[in-house]
Amino acid sequence: MAQVGVHVYSSTNLYDWTDRGIALAVSDDPKNDITKGCILERPKVIFCPKTGKFVMFFHLELKGRGYGAARAGIAVADTPCGPYRFLRSLRPNAGQWPVEVAAKDRTEATRQANEWIKRWDGGKSPVFGQFLAGGQMVRDMTLYVDDDGKAYHIFTSEENSTLQIAELTDDFLDYTGRYARMAPGEWTEAPAICKKDGRYYLIGSGCTGWSPNAARYFTATNIFGPWKRMGNPCAGVNPQNKLGPEKTWGGQSTFILPAAGKPGTFIAMFDIWRPKDAIDGRYIWLPVTFLPGGRLEVRWQDSWSL
Repeated sequence: MAQVGVHVYSSTNLYDWTDRGIALAVSDDPKNDITKGCILERPKVIFCPKTGKFVMFFHLELKGRGYGAARAGIAVADTPCGPYRFLRSLRPNAGQWPVEVAAKDRTEATRQANEWIKRWDGGKSPVFGQFLAGGQMVRDMTLYVDDDGKAYHIFTSEENSTLQIAELTDDFLDYTGRYARMAPGEWTEAPAICKKDGRYYLIGSGCTGWSPNAARYFTATNIFGPWKRMGNPCAGVNPQNKLGPEKTWGGQSTFILPAAGKPGTFIAMFDIWRPKDAIDGRYIWLPVTFLPGGRLEVRWQDSWSL
């Protein structure tokens, strides 16, 4: 639970880091969506050239409701370190259909959209139709700015069964209503995305709570799809815990960082969750290798350099 807010550190070389304090503080007002004790996860920040502002999105769960709210939180600042001003939280794209469902198909699609799909644990889960009126669920998430300047919010939705890719407005503060469903029913969370030579790559994980599982990745030539599942991008073994690709070295994908000043160079970032001592969570950062045939690999290295 968030008792202070979103902490920020800065670096000029990715080796040495400076503590810059709290970028977004939680509120003491119990009526505020980000009141102290809410759940605030996976904050991401992008810069909007049109407004000159830094925009933060995050997965928000309202205090006292467990993981039932599944909302997107939005905040804005003049500098990357903040302070950020919380604007609002919402479930996005209320009343909007995914771009892959043509208007002529919506009668049959309405029926299908309100069916239930089999959960990974044997139960049943609602799909996007149950959320058309009130907006789509948002949990694990990332932000992505394409090379044409358009920004996207990518998040696990539909009770974690399906990823959604939602286009943002030019000020990056709202949704255009255009979104696509990705890998429906495949239970992919923790999305991290990059683009190389006109091809998008998205790394994610399965849904096993705090426990690590095998990563998977997808590729596409259009951000709205179709996306092709390619398998596990990971290789090698983490000597510290003896875990390999079957457990993503004990981590879970969180972001793919373009290396500044090195076009085409990316760093795959993974979180190591320690739920009994969350403040001691650690990270795995490894270089991304692009292989022939539109394939991607992240291989364990005990040490490496940019």
